[in-house]
Amino acid sequence: MDDNDRIDALVQQWADQRPDIDRDTMSLLARLTRAAELVNARTDRLAGDYGVNRGDGDVLFALRRSGEPFRLSPTSLARALLMTTGTMTGRLDRLEKRGLIVRVPSAHDRRSLDVELTAEGRRLVDEAVTKHTAGQQEATSALTARDRADLERVTRKLIAHLAAG
Repeated sequence: MDDNDRIDALVQQWADQRPDIDRDTMSLLARLTRAAELVNARTDRLAGDYGVNRGDGDVLFALRRSGEPFRLSPTSLARALLMTTGTMTGRLDRLEKRGLIVRVPSAHDRRSLDVELTAEGRRLVDEAVTKHTAGQQEATSALTARDRADLERVTRKLIAHLAAG
């Protein structure tokens, strides 16, 4: 039984037990959740291929897309990735141990350190982001251009509604 069949069966069970509830919305959100889980699993596997976890990869990607000199403060990184500075410290420690980042004196505050991608970190990120975007394209290859545009529009609307509430 595939994922869609399992979701259909789950929704049918609710229909049998509670015909009064909105099963269309239940089905839609179950499918969105499952799609996100499958995309995240692919991303986790790719990160693992590079010896990092997805969270560590997020840090490396954030540094790379910040542009030259690929350097940010730990606080800026934590804010950008919506995490605590304590969580960020653990990630930075792991990445530094792997030689993918270095901590360098801040140009703006002599008392603090910034985080910078090493040459090896940049090489790894550039290779990984190429594979990541190819994987994203493959993941959505079953969709037509119109499907993709519709999905983009609808998910933007849903995210805005959920974030406001």
